[in-house]
Amino acid sequence: MKKKLRILLVWIFVSLCFQFGGYTLLENKIQKVMGPMDGHSEPPIAPQLKATIPGSELTNIQVSYAKDYLAYSDNGTLKIFNLKKGKVVFEKKSPSSTDQTLGVQIYQWLPDRNILLYFYAKKNPNQVTTVKVPFKSIPSTPSIEPKTEDPNHAKIVTKEVPVEPKYEKRYGSPQLTELYSLELSNSDEDFAPDDRINPFDPLSGSEEISAAGKIEKFVVATSTNLMYLTVTKETKQQFMEIDINKTVSTLSKAKEHIDNMAISDRFATLYIDSKVGTVQQVVALSDGKRQVISKNANDRILGVRKGRVYIGEVVNHQLVKIKTTADLELIKENPSLKTEWHGSIPFNEKVKALIGANGQIVVYDNQTVSIITDGHLAEVKFQGDENYVSADGSELIQLTKQGTSTLLDLQPLKP
Repeated sequence: MKKKLRILLVWIFVSLCFQFGGYTLLENKIQKVMGPMDGHSEPPIAPQLKATIPGSELTNIQVSYAKDYLAYSDNGTLKIFNLKKGKVVFEKKSPSSTDQTLGVQIYQWLPDRNILLYFYAKKNPNQVTTVKVPFKSIPSTPSIEPKTEDPNHAKIVTKEVPVEPKYEKRYGSPQLTELYSLELSNSDEDFAPDDRINPFDPLSGSEEISAAGKIEKFVVATSTNLMYLTVTKETKQQFMEIDINKTVSTLSKAKEHIDNMAISDRFATLYIDSKVGTVQQVVALSDGKRQVISKNANDRILGVRKGRVYIGEVVNHQLVKIKTTADLELIKENPSLKTEWHGSIPFNEKVKALIGANGQIVVYDNQTVSIITDGHLAEVKFQGDENYVSADGSELIQLTKQGTSTLLDLQPLKP
């Protein structure tokens, strides 16, 4: 009896081991399909790579998450270059060669997969529509009609008089702005990119995006698919949200101007540099609520990464201090800020700042990269004519013009 019980227990143990192993394998497969959504996985780092790209006027250079595709604008055309195969695999031209407000306005790689989101503007082919007014009849002036059988008695008759149908012209937005998602396969494969349009809800303010003007800033929360953007026409700016159903909402306060935005990689909280009149603040937005993170007029949001919110203090165009606070699911008003570094780095409108995958603060212009890691500052000099740092802070992207082509040098960023 004991022997049978022992055998039964052994088989139960073996069965549980197989089940646990199967569930673990399934979970890993699901994680690979879903992608790293919480910001904890390390982005891939490419070895040094050189390529020759056709064209000499390349702008807005952005390398994909896997470091195998390059997005750039070439004389108004969005192009995607396969870095491994050395060729252009996608183009999106502007519908006009003269109107610079049309075509691809802004684009951005998702931070955890090879998908590019971009906004595309075109003329509205149905800006003016003619609408037929429904047919109606109106009563005529009452008239007296004598009765034939008795001329001394008459009756009052009212007749319906038909009205000729009318046509009215109605005017819509002169421009249509559409959101596209471009998904690319593994760079070793030859599958064509999947370019899909994501139409807005026409009843929820999409015309405001089309008619307002230029999209200037654009961030995406990959965990919720929420998108935030600022749209500027002349001196007026609108701050908008697009949800998963492509419904557009306006979040602007009266006379508010947003200088910069950063999105939480964990809780989809949006952090903004908000200026209303003369009041400059760092503000957090979550579930429709606003919380002030810093009332210091010199503070600016630098980025959010792995549970930390990074705020820079800028005085006289110099970054003099970097402070952090916890990126929490429940935001509190005026949280405590911890000073991580103080010193002096040039910080003007031409300078870009980002938070790297390992929590390093990267500040760069076209000549110099300043990297702050654990409170220590290091510098790296660029070698190209035009230079960038990848969004995860891991790669130097250096471009050098050579005739009608551009030489690309992609290499790991090492202090």
